[in-house]
Amino acid sequence: MNDTGAQPNRIGKNTKIKGDIISEADFRIDGKLDGNVKTSGKVVIGKDGYIHGKVECVNADIEGNFNGELQVSELLTLKSSAVIEGTVSVAKLAVEPGATFNANCNMKGKGESSVKTGSEQNPTKSSSFKAPLRGNSNEAAKTT
Repeated sequence: MNDTGAQPNRIGKNTKIKGDIISEADFRIDGKLDGNVKTSGKVVIGKDGYIHGKVECVNADIEGNFNGELQVSELLTLKSSAVIEGTVSVAKLAVEPGATFNANCNMKGKGESSVKTGSEQNPTKSSSFKAPLRGNSNEAAKTT
């Protein structure tokens, strides 16, 4: 649980939600969500859970299905039953054998946590692998 002392939230197995969720507490999804989640806590997608949309959180544990844009500022853990499709931006990634990870992944280091703001302003940059090429493009600019 995070510093705010807020109670964790849960979307049950037989629940379907369409819309956006903003919270300061942890979230567990065992049902289906078609929309976005933004939290300063942890997001857990249970084995029967499914999210289609954008998720922004500090940590995430995924056992179920995710399709969309996933921005995790610290640790993303994919369990063996996880199925991920879309774009992922993360600082640390842990993947169990058996997980399906069909995503464009952008990993940022500890010093790059401010990059998240830039990716929110321009989502196309967060799904590409342009970050490692910055040094090369600067060198090319100097020689021309």
